[in-house]
Amino acid sequence: MKILVVEDEVKTAQFLEKGITEQGYVVDVVHDGEEGLMLAQNRSYDLIVLDIMMPKLDGWSVISKLRSEGLSTLTLFLTARDSLEDRLRAHELGADAYLVKPFSFAELLANVRTLLRRSGAQGRPFLRVADLEMDLARHAVTRAGQKLDLTPKEFLLLELLLRRKGEVLSRTLIADQVWNMNFDSDTNVVDVHIGRLRSKVDVPFPRRLIHTVRGMGYVLTDEEAT
Repeated sequence: MKILVVEDEVKTAQFLEKGITEQGYVVDVVHDGEEGLMLAQNRSYDLIVLDIMMPKLDGWSVISKLRSEGLSTLTLFLTARDSLEDRLRAHELGADAYLVKPFSFAELLANVRTLLRRSGAQGRPFLRVADLEMDLARHAVTRAGQKLDLTPKEFLLLELLLRRKGEVLSRTLIADQVWNMNFDSDTNVVDVHIGRLRSKVDVPFPRRLIHTVRGMGYVLTDEEAT
């Protein structure tokens, strides 16, 4: 699962990035509301952790813009503003949770897990192809009932392949969606990670699911790719 942190205080942002990443999530961090809004509009996130008082664009404006555009990405306000009026305003604008600084990381993590679990229960708790299953709420992957130990990037890569199962995905698209990077033909980061993912998802099992389509990219399917 992928989380966007929009926080202008650098040390707090670094603390959040390290702590959330250690829990197995993929994290993007930006330091102003304008950049946060742009990423939230153009990329897919499971949750946004959003400060209120920030340069260029405040958190109120960010969530207002997102909701006006019909984007319902789960949003947790993390802010030093602790008045009742601010809390009520956050919920009126469509926030899903509100946590006041200084905060306990354990409490933040509990909020994150609760929101993601609630989201999974309401819509998309599992992704499956053949005997490969991804539990989004628990951040777990199994194949033939056997638990697979994936890194955060491998999890995100597999999630993309599962969501687009049967569709050939180019290296350019994968690099953009998983690494937020423009694809460089001299960079083999996608191929390397596909190889590592195959070693866990395919190699120990008799049936391949991740296929290379020569000259085009990769596809996850329970049928033989051509």
